[in-house]
Amino acid sequence: MNELRIRHTERDDGGGPPRWLWPVLAALVVAALLAGGAWWALTSRPVAVRTATATAPAGGSSAGAVLQATGYVTPRRRATVSTQITGTLTQVLIEEGDHVEKGQVLARLEDSALRAGLGAARANLASAQAQVATAQAQLAQSQADARRQDELVASGMVTRQAAEQARTAVATGLAQLEGRRRDADAAGAALNQAQVNFDYSVVRAPFAGVVTEKAAQVGEIVSPLSAGGGFTRTGVGTIVDMDSLEVEVDVAEAYIGQVKPDMPAEAVLDAYPDWKIPAHVIAIVPAADRGKGTVKVRVALEQKDARLVPDIGVRVSFLAKKTDVAPAQAARGALVPPEAVAQRDGHAVVFVVVDGKARLHAVAPAAQDVGAMKSIPDGVAVGDRVVLSPPPELRDGAAVRAEDAAH
Repeated sequence: MNELRIRHTERDDGGGPPRWLWPVLAALVVAALLAGGAWWALTSRPVAVRTATATAPAGGSSAGAVLQATGYVTPRRRATVSTQITGTLTQVLIEEGDHVEKGQVLARLEDSALRAGLGAARANLASAQAQVATAQAQLAQSQADARRQDELVASGMVTRQAAEQARTAVATGLAQLEGRRRDADAAGAALNQAQVNFDYSVVRAPFAGVVTEKAAQVGEIVSPLSAGGGFTRTGVGTIVDMDSLEVEVDVAEAYIGQVKPDMPAEAVLDAYPDWKIPAHVIAIVPAADRGKGTVKVRVALEQKDARLVPDIGVRVSFLAKKTDVAPAQAARGALVPPEAVAQRDGHAVVFVVVDGKARLHAVAPAAQDVGAMKSIPDGVAVGDRVVLSPPPELRDGAAVRAEDAAH
C-alpha cells in the first residue's frame, strides 16, 4: 500500500503562534514585573516632609489678631530644692502635687553627728563663760587688795613696793579677763557654726508653691554636688511658684516687627481650646534663635486657675487692640501656614498626615488671611498635621516621614 508521508519540516501546527513568540512574551512579562517592583519600592519609601499643626480660628476678642504663635506655659520661679551638706535622708515629707508654704520642712537628714557636735559646742561655750566669771571674780579681789595697799602706804604701814605689786595683780587680772572673754566669743562662734550645720540637716521650701517632682526617697544619699556613679541624689524635689506662670512663644523673625511690648493678646491652651485667656506682651527677648529663625516673646496671663500647669502647650493671638466684646461662637475650620496650601490639577489642596501617610484634601481657602495664617473653612480639622511645601511628587496615600517645623 502506498502511504502519504509529510516531512517533519513541512508539518503544519494548526495555525498556532510561532515558537519564537513565547520567549518574547516572557521577557515582556519579566520587564513589567521589574518595572512594577521598582515603582512600588519608590512609592512605598517614606518621603521626608515638614509638618505643622492646624490651629483653631480665634473668635470674639481675638478676631482682630494680627499674628499667631505657639509656645508653652513656663514659670518664672522654679527651684530644685537640695541640701547644703551631704547626708542620708531619714524623712521625705512631700509628694507631687503638694502645696507648700515658704519655710515648710520638706525633708530631714540623719543628724546624730551634727546633734553631738552642737551639744559639744554648747558645753564649750558654757565652760568659757564660767572662766570669764572666774576671771571677773579674781579681778575684783585684786582691785580690792590694791585699794587696801594704797591706804596702808598712805599711813606708812607698808612700803610702796607692796602697793605696786597689788596694782600689777590688777593689770594681770584685767588681761586674763579679756582673754577669757575672747575665748567665750570663739566658743559662741563655734556654737553658731554648729547650729548652722545642724539646720542644714533640715530642707525647707524657699518659697510658696506646688511640688512638681519628688526626686529622692528615704535612705538615699543627697549632696549639693554630684558625686558621680549615679548613687547620690543632687535634689529632693522641684517646687514651682504657680503665681509666676507666664507664656513663652517663638515668633518668626519675619513677623517679630508686628509684636510690641504691652500689646494685648489672647492665649488658648491646647488642652482647653474653649478657654480664651486675656493676656498681654511682657517683653520681646533681645536674642534670636539662629537654628529656628525665631525670637522669643514673653506673654503675661491675666487669668489663672488650676488648669494652668508648667510646660503645657498654648497658642497666642496677638491683637491689634483690646476689646471687651464677649467671645462669639468659634469660627469654622482651621488655620494653617500659607506654605501648606498646594496646587494639584488647578485646585487648592492640603496634605494631612494620617498614620504615616499623606492624605490629599481639596480645600477652598478664605479670601482674607488671619494674620500670617491661611483660613481653611472646610477640609482640615483643628489639630491635623499638615505638610508644608508639599513636593511635586507627593501623591495621595504616599508614605511620609514627618518632621515638625518651627513656627
